[in-house]
Amino acid sequence: MGANELSMQLWRERELLELLLFKLEEQELLLAAGRSRWLHFATREIEQVLEGLRSASIARVVEAEALAAEWHAPEGAGIRQLIDSAPKGAWRDVLTEHLSALIRLTDEIGRLRDATSEQLRAVMRATQETIAGLGDDTGEYTTHGERARENSARIIDTEM
Repeated sequence: MGANELSMQLWRERELLELLLFKLEEQELLLAAGRSRWLHFATREIEQVLEGLRSASIARVVEAEALAAEWHAPEGAGIRQLIDSAPKGAWRDVLTEHLSALIRLTDEIGRLRDATSEQLRAVMRATQETIAGLGDDTGEYTTHGERARENSARIIDTEM
């Protein structure tokens, strides 16, 4: 255990965050193209990457704890505290670079998540407006149990 192992674990997390960013962009493109048919696949892939991140995060904490003991850092020290406790030399620079990259990636993921959420809300509003515009009787039956409409056809654009 040591700084090298922690660095390798941080590389693994960075790779997973980049993969998550790619999968979120892929999901955003599917939404923008109106290809909702494939969204469940994109969502499943995002969930798989998130599960990998959970595992990698646990492994990072284990490696950080071992390194904290080696460098006499406080128990439960995060990357910032490890940087402060690092011996003079390259490890401070390496850990600082990892921290900067992780912050940049998580910020980018947050912005993309917010944009995708807004896009999903817009799609929901458009769908609700479309359904509301179909007329007052949107159900098959009235409150008296009679058929609300006969065999009239309705067209809904699914490629919005």
